[in-house]
Amino acid sequence: MDVVIIGCGRVGSGLANALSNEGHNVVVLDKSSRAFRRLSSSFQGRTIVGSGFDRDSLEDAGATSADALAAVTSGDNSNILCARIARENYKIPQVVARIYDPRRAEIYQRLGIPTVATVTWTIDQVRRWLIPSKATASWTDASATLHVVEQPLPPQWAGRKLSGLEIPGKIKLIGVNRAGVVRLDTQDLVGQERDLLQLAVLAGSEEDLVHHLESSIS
Repeated sequence: MDVVIIGCGRVGSGLANALSNEGHNVVVLDKSSRAFRRLSSSFQGRTIVGSGFDRDSLEDAGATSADALAAVTSGDNSNILCARIARENYKIPQVVARIYDPRRAEIYQRLGIPTVATVTWTIDQVRRWLIPSKATASWTDASATLHVVEQPLPPQWAGRKLSGLEIPGKIKLIGVNRAGVVRLDTQDLVGQERDLLQLAVLAGSEEDLVHHLESSIS
C-alpha cells in the first residue's frame, strides 16, 4: 500500500517504521526536518518537510494516488483538517486522525472520519483493569452502534460456560485470549482464571453485559 503519514513524532515515526518494515511504500510529512531523526535506519520510505494541509506538500507526498493517510501530529485541529482534505479532496480510501479531545473524537467518528482518541483509550484501558466488571469498549464502529469490549474474566465465571454471556441480537462472544493464545471456538468453552474476553456489544446493551459479568452461580 501507498501510505502517507502526517507528523513524525513518537506515534508517526513508530507507525512509519512498522509499515516500512512490512513492505509498504511510506511517505512521512512533517514541518520540522529534525523530526525525521526518530525514523529507524531501516526505514525505506521518503520524508518531506511541509504542512499536512498544504496542497503542494500533500501532492508531493503522493496524496493523489495514496491508499491510506494517517494524521498523527500533536494538534487536533491539524489532524482533523488533514483528514478531511484527504477524504474529501483526494478521495483517499483509508483515513484516520489522532485526536486528544474525546468530545471531538466522538463527533468526527459519527461523521465518518475514523479517529483514535488517545486520552479516552488510556482512561478506558486503565479503568478496565482496575474495575474488571465495567464494560468498556476497546473499539467502536464509525456509526457508534457496535462496540468490541475486551474484558478480564470475573472470578465467578471460572468453570462456567462462557456462551452464557451471550444475548441473541445484543451480545456475542467473539474470542477468548487464554495465556496469550486467542481461542475462537467459544461455543462450548469453559472460563478459566485470567481469561481475557472479546465481546461484540450493540450500543445500549452495555448494562446487560455488566449484569452477566457480575452474576453469581445460581
